[in-house]
Amino acid sequence: MTATPFPVSEIVATRRPHRKDAARNYDALLDAAREAFAEHGAEASLEDIARRAGVGIGTLYRNFPTRRDLFETVYADEVNTLCRAAAELADREPWEALTAWLDRFAGYMVTKRAVREALDGESGIFQACRESMYAAGGPLLERAQRTGAARADMDFGDLLRMVAGITATVFDDDAQRNRVLAIALDGVRAGR
Repeated sequence: MTATPFPVSEIVATRRPHRKDAARNYDALLDAAREAFAEHGAEASLEDIARRAGVGIGTLYRNFPTRRDLFETVYADEVNTLCRAAAELADREPWEALTAWLDRFAGYMVTKRAVREALDGESGIFQACRESMYAAGGPLLERAQRTGAARADMDFGDLLRMVAGITATVFDDDAQRNRVLAIALDGVRAGR
């Protein structure tokens, strides 16, 4: 798999500041927002996010003038990370690459739920992210199918919906979620 520029990578690149100190603050805000959204959902406090990032609220608003800007940027950054992960995993055995990527996708779903609550699904960001996700992860499934490692009677959309459904469930802990995901993926594996 070659390093293909995905639509979401353009969005992420254009939003990130170029000055090192500004980029450091920007990255700290994204990390803090990701944590806060995972803990508190879409209602996470912007003041708390700024505090977690070690910056003032003015710095947050300079980088993200509206709450929506912050949500969209966190979402795009998460999808961009997933796209890069697909490229990094492409050299592994087909089944291993697919399941490792799906494990990362499951972790990303926690942030996505919080952000999705706050944004309307018609956002241009969502369209670019969806296209990027399919372009990055779809080939992993196709390669696993070509080698006979994954069932041929499903498509990438089916697979994402299955994993998204699993991650939408409340689990006792991450270990339980991982067991349930492994059970579901056994059903995706060819010859099981």
